[in-house]
Amino acid sequence: MMERKKLLGEERRTKLLHILQTSAQPVTGTELSQMANVSRQVIVGDITLLKARNEPIIATSQGYIFLATESTKKPERTIACQHDPSRAQEELYLLVDIGITVKDVKIEHPVYGDLTASIMVSSRKEVQQFLSRVSATNASFLSELTSGIHLHTLSASSEELLDEAETALREAGILVD
Repeated sequence: MMERKKLLGEERRTKLLHILQTSAQPVTGTELSQMANVSRQVIVGDITLLKARNEPIIATSQGYIFLATESTKKPERTIACQHDPSRAQEELYLLVDIGITVKDVKIEHPVYGDLTASIMVSSRKEVQQFLSRVSATNASFLSELTSGIHLHTLSASSEELLDEAETALREAGILVD
C-alpha cells in the first residue's frame, strides 16, 4: 500500500490557493487537510499566511472561499433589516429563493463598533446548515445585540434581482427604509 505524499510549505500553499480559486463551492478545512495530507491546524496556519499576502480568502460557516476578482464580481447591495430571531429563516429563505447570495450580517454595537460576520448562503440547504450550526452551538444572532436591527450585503446576478429582494423584504415587514 502506497502512502500519500505530504505536501510541504510553499508547495502546499500554492495547491491550496489553486483549489480555492477553482472551486465553485466553499471548501472546508478538513477537506483541504485531506487533500494536502496534513492536519487541519496546518491548513488554518496556511490560510492565515495566504491572507497575510492579501489573497482574498474568507472563512464562512460552509468553508473557505476565494473571492472573485473585480471583473467577475456580481452586483451587490447593502440593506438594513429588523426582525426578531424567530424570523431569521424566513428572511434568508425569502432572499435565496429569489437568487440572492447573503454574504454577511453587520451590526453597529454601542461598545465594539461595527461587527461583521460572514454568512455566504445562496440556497435553502445552505441556510438550513447555517441555522443548524447556530442552534447546535447555542450561538446568538448578532442582531440580538441591537434589537433586531442589522445589515446584510447581498449579491446577485443582476440589479433587478436585488430590487426584487428589497421589495419582498419590504412586503414582509423586514426591510428598514
